[in-house]
Amino acid sequence: MCRNITELRGLEPAATKAEIEAAARQFIRKVSGLNKPPAAAAEAFEAAIIEVTGTTDRLLAALPARRQPPPTVPPLRRPEVIARLGG
Repeated sequence: MCRNITELRGLEPAATKAEIEAAARQFIRKVSGLNKPPAAAAEAFEAAIIEVTGTTDRLLAALPARRQPPPTVPPLRRPEVIARLGG
């Protein structure tokens, strides 16, 4: 289902709040089928992102250390994405 969501467990340095939120936002977009929600749904959309971000943060903190890093680099760590975002 969510093939494009990057694994965040086992990153060095650990996943940032921005990376966790980006993954949560991507998940909510996929589940809802909405890339940009209508004004009437914006509050529920953002609330869901906050909930998924918090849940993901707690999950990553509770999991044991990973023996190998994830096979892909998260988007927010890729040079082309950093350049596009102006970083």
